[in-house]
Amino acid sequence: MQANLETTILRNLIQNEHFARQVIPFLKAEYFSESTSFVFQELGNFVAKFNNLPTREAFLIELDSADLRGVDVGEISSQVEQMFETVEAVDETWLMQSTEKWCQDRAIHLAILESINIIDGKHQTLSKNALPDILSEALGISFDRSVGHDYVDSAEGRYEFYHREEVRIPFDLDYFNRITKGGLPRKTLNIAMAGTGVGKSLFMCHCAGANLSQGQNVLYITMEMAEERIAERIDANLMNLPIDQLETLSKEMFDSKVEKIAKKTQGKLIIKEYPTGSAHVGHFRALLNELKLKKNFIPDVIYIDYLNICSSSRMKGLGGSVNTYSLIKSIAEEIRGLAVEFDVPIMSATQTTRSGYGNSDVGLEDTSESFGLPATADFMFALISSEELEQLGQILVKQLKNRYNDPGANKRFVVGVDRSKMKLYDVEESAQNLIDSAAPTTPANDKPVATWGNNEKRDYSGFQV
Repeated sequence: MQANLETTILRNLIQNEHFARQVIPFLKAEYFSESTSFVFQELGNFVAKFNNLPTREAFLIELDSADLRGVDVGEISSQVEQMFETVEAVDETWLMQSTEKWCQDRAIHLAILESINIIDGKHQTLSKNALPDILSEALGISFDRSVGHDYVDSAEGRYEFYHREEVRIPFDLDYFNRITKGGLPRKTLNIAMAGTGVGKSLFMCHCAGANLSQGQNVLYITMEMAEERIAERIDANLMNLPIDQLETLSKEMFDSKVEKIAKKTQGKLIIKEYPTGSAHVGHFRALLNELKLKKNFIPDVIYIDYLNICSSSRMKGLGGSVNTYSLIKSIAEEIRGLAVEFDVPIMSATQTTRSGYGNSDVGLEDTSESFGLPATADFMFALISSEELEQLGQILVKQLKNRYNDPGANKRFVVGVDRSKMKLYDVEESAQNLIDSAAPTTPANDKPVATWGNNEKRDYSGFQV
């Protein structure tokens, strides 16, 4: 199988100029077996020298002048003949994908062999400190086929980009849709920051339930709470019940509510628990591949609860030699890479620092453990609570970073919160006018503004069961 693929790649490097020009920059001689490696090296030298693919005659002449010491001339001659044989054309998309995966597999194989030599003390120059970089480089092998944006020649494509309606995963909260221009774009990392108990998990559980109600496939990865506790919160949200009433439901009533929820959506929600601090993107990637294979499940959005208690695939095993800045930044970069790889938005969360906890105002400087996180995130916001806000049934949201829209517009806003039902909801516009006041006040009739649109009047989850 390996030899057949090598031969196919080599043959198409000779016979398919478009394929050759795209992949030659990413191929390395060491990826090939010994004799094939020599032929590839000579082919690369020819292309670099003449900026063209060789004919059979030209290639044989160049080989005659090459240093053939230590190589099997007969084997090389056989390979050259195979390269120039006329064969049925293969699908180029398949060929590109197969070649890319082959390069990745070969790079990882060679990186493992090199790592073993380092661990055994047989490497002459590198120490164990080089292992993360070696493995990271191998895991990061990818065919980047773009050579850049030509400002003038690409103007038409740029215009289409400006007017293209980007696929987004919408919120069921008006102001979040406003500030994101309709929801979370694919291939992005989005971060909610809050102190302990303010509502990070509540926010993500609510959004996961809302996504499900919109017919989206949702993957919720939890490392802080058990799968059942996350499901319990989403049950309270979608069933519109206080969470402490779930255990009093009869089996018949519970099944009836679940059935009604299932009938109102085409989406699926998968909740997967990992032990705190044990899982990294390698585990998440394996999970995604397994879900696709076993359940035909491809998520539209992924929630990771939460980023700071993930591990890093690049730095795992280095222990105390890694500072928290590098670790959290590495985790954030890996998770954002996962979002790009699987073409989904990922929502996660982070803690505030000790100094940020309980503050009425939070900034990027209050990001726990690493400023590398906001540097990597596409969208980041803080969830802020206070006694006054709790009395009003509200949470203050403050934009910290926004690549989707002007972060100065709607910099701060409030959303209503019903903690008993694990729900968030929109509030009337007059509530937004109070957020910059020194002290929030209760409007006329002693009725908290957040109760407009309360779940008794309006159900933003899309489920009234």
